[in-house]
Amino acid sequence: MNASPAAASVAAIDPAAASGAGPQELFARLDSTPDGISWSQAGERLGTVGPNVAVVQKVPAWYAVLWASFRNPFNYVLLFLGVVSYLTDDSKAAVVMGVMISVATGVRFWQEYRSLLQADSLRKLVRNTVTVLRTGRAVVARSPNPLDQRASDIFIEELVPGDIVKLSAGDMIPADVRLLESRDLFVSQSALTGESMPVEKHHRVAAAAGSGRAMLDAADLCFMGSSVVSGTGRAIVLVTGPRTFLGGMATRLVGRRPATAFDQGINNVSWLLIKFMLVMVPVVFLLNGLVKGDWLEAFFFGVAVAVGLTPEMLPMIVNTNLARGAVAMAREKTIVKRMSALQNFGAMDVLCTDKTGTLTQDRVALIKYLDIDGGVCPRVLEHAYLNSLFQTGLKNLIDRAVIDKARESGLRDVAKSYAKSDEIPFDFGRRRMSVVLERAGGGPRLLVCKGAVEEMLAICTQLELDGRVIPFADDRRARLKALRDELNDDGLRVIAVAYKATDKAAGQFSAADEAGLILSGYIAFLDPPKATTAEALRLLGEHGVAVKILTGDNATVATKVCRDVGLGVRRVLTGAELAGLDDEALGTAAEETTIFAKLDPAQKARVVAALKRNGHTVGFMGDGINDALALREADVGISVDTAVDVAKEAADIILLEKSLLVLEKGVLEGRRVFGNIMKYVKMTASSNFGNVFSVLVASAFLPFLPMLAIHLLIQNLLYDLSQLSIPWDKMDADWVRRPRKWSAAGIARFMVFIGPISSIFDITTFLGLWFIFKANSPGQAGLFQSGWFVEGLLTQTLIVHMIRTEKIPFVQSTAALPVLLLTGAIMAIGCLVPYTPLGHAVGLVPLPAAYWPFLAATLVCYCVLTQLLKRVYMRKFGEWL
Repeated sequence: MNASPAAASVAAIDPAAASGAGPQELFARLDSTPDGISWSQAGERLGTVGPNVAVVQKVPAWYAVLWASFRNPFNYVLLFLGVVSYLTDDSKAAVVMGVMISVATGVRFWQEYRSLLQADSLRKLVRNTVTVLRTGRAVVARSPNPLDQRASDIFIEELVPGDIVKLSAGDMIPADVRLLESRDLFVSQSALTGESMPVEKHHRVAAAAGSGRAMLDAADLCFMGSSVVSGTGRAIVLVTGPRTFLGGMATRLVGRRPATAFDQGINNVSWLLIKFMLVMVPVVFLLNGLVKGDWLEAFFFGVAVAVGLTPEMLPMIVNTNLARGAVAMAREKTIVKRMSALQNFGAMDVLCTDKTGTLTQDRVALIKYLDIDGGVCPRVLEHAYLNSLFQTGLKNLIDRAVIDKARESGLRDVAKSYAKSDEIPFDFGRRRMSVVLERAGGGPRLLVCKGAVEEMLAICTQLELDGRVIPFADDRRARLKALRDELNDDGLRVIAVAYKATDKAAGQFSAADEAGLILSGYIAFLDPPKATTAEALRLLGEHGVAVKILTGDNATVATKVCRDVGLGVRRVLTGAELAGLDDEALGTAAEETTIFAKLDPAQKARVVAALKRNGHTVGFMGDGINDALALREADVGISVDTAVDVAKEAADIILLEKSLLVLEKGVLEGRRVFGNIMKYVKMTASSNFGNVFSVLVASAFLPFLPMLAIHLLIQNLLYDLSQLSIPWDKMDADWVRRPRKWSAAGIARFMVFIGPISSIFDITTFLGLWFIFKANSPGQAGLFQSGWFVEGLLTQTLIVHMIRTEKIPFVQSTAALPVLLLTGAIMAIGCLVPYTPLGHAVGLVPLPAAYWPFLAATLVCYCVLTQLLKRVYMRKFGEWL
């Protein structure tokens, strides 16, 4: 769409210049009004300034992905060795190495590019919205905001300079904006400044802001990347997208995430194998040169050994597993925002979650409205309706349930007698919120407050009963608490409602005015347990994931819900009790506690941190602004697509369905991904260790090379091809039953313990070829090399099946069909190569018929011994993969 010159001229205002400017000046410079710009203006400006995205996340061009797929140290090693081989007239070796690079790069490119396209489509399913005021008629039909019919909810990327936006608790600041109105507005700027404490923002005209970092301190400016902690506001958009303060930082921030333990582990193994190669290859070269006397041939053989020790398929295996895992989880209604979170998902052994919408149906229904004696009282519902209808702060299910019930009860017209003049927004310290209303007929203003029972009783001095106001005596306080407990025991969440008349002027109200109130009564809500919750908790327990409830609700309601869904409660800890514990005491208590009740946001994060210090991999599932700190603290943050913006931004994984059953499937997929990666890592580490040992023995005692360099290269190429199917393999049900963590020490131990097994049978084959088949002279070197070529390839390929499972392969556990087909095909090809023109061209010769029974017996013994050592290893160390 082409923008008009007018649209272009009002594209943006530098925030530093806007700070301190009056509203009318801003409206004039941005060609806007207090009611916002028109939909047609918005369309023109969007065409001019582009989408409101700090960094446009486009799928990279195919050639960029191809280059990224090639760039890894293993390919560099192969490329260097291939160039050396070509320059020394060993073109066959250079061709084989070129094929190996092409296979590793090509498969990785195919999976990476495919997963990027998939991720791009999934990312569009999770889009944050912002509430704007616009005039005229939208070109595309828009849903009005449910709590303000004048406003519309649009996607954040559609925001343009000059838009008027409404802000409330839980919202991400959608662009760089200048406040026009504010009410107790506190904003977290930690993503921009690193400061953990929220800062207060207000709309009052102040001195002009400085530039750069100092601009963030301007009280009347809010910036993209920050979030509203509490309060409300209305603001005009100054700049969007890359022109925002965050957009200017983006080139330095994008893609720079700290490496996880899994990333570090993969890197450590990679460099361990490269260092192993750098040490062993010169040893093999010198040993063959000194024993055989042919230094050029020894050099080529050393190059081939170097190729064999290079785990060039590792990046492809890791990325293909992660990409397949992400796609598989997408089918289970789970979107992976950060690929590295998959391993933590599988390693998770403690899941912390709120009860609302997770254990329960997330369909809150108001079922009781009671006076102070527990009788049904429509006046209580009327007060609650006025509060919920006129509040513009944190939007939640409670308010919608109140409004729905009141309208069902015929109270819709009550609101016509009132107009809102002020508001005291909700925050998690007070745990209540108030609205101040003007009566249509004049008279004192009406302050209506609702909130948590304990906090509400503390600010009430009188009670209403049967239309009369009576003193709040101590015996009444005890009876009211007993009524609340009775409702809680029935699984109902209870909110108290109070009011008072006041002559105070509008615009001057604060939390201090929530005092001396008249308690109207209680409203009680039911959020019944989901039918699937008990089954999901049972499955999570079977898979080694302990579930802990972290809720802002009271302990009685949470305990009742847990009891209904079969979650055993060992201990309950409240926020007040938690506040008195130091970190060490909390760590001990966290192990024994199932329900943490009446927590504030910081306490939720503190519980997660305590569990992490105890050595757990902790997942946290939340969807509210009060969950953002805990989501960031957790090893894997899990949210839902209906969550507030700040929760979705903090999460690693987003569920399209808020269900523990979906989560359980994701945990299993994470473990499958991790297991398949560990298969390749352990296969490669142990196989390389055994091969080098065999080569050293053969080099020391044979008067000729045990295999030519080209033989080693072809063998390694075929083995690499057999590994391509590993990402499609399945994991045994027993293996995925418990959490798995990365262990570098375990890999080194496995390599030393299992690696020499193949060497035993390599040496057995050497002896058989030397003594039985008389391949014991340089003239019979071709027979010896052909025999070891086939035996080495078959043992390397069989190890795929031996290592992939703790059970007896082919009997108790069978690999997935792609693994069976590909490994079977590679073994068949390896057996046939000596009989083909290719084999003849590289010096291999047909093997005598008697060799095959000998080889079969050797392989059977190899499998039996490997299985026996597997049992010994598992008894000693308690695990296999």
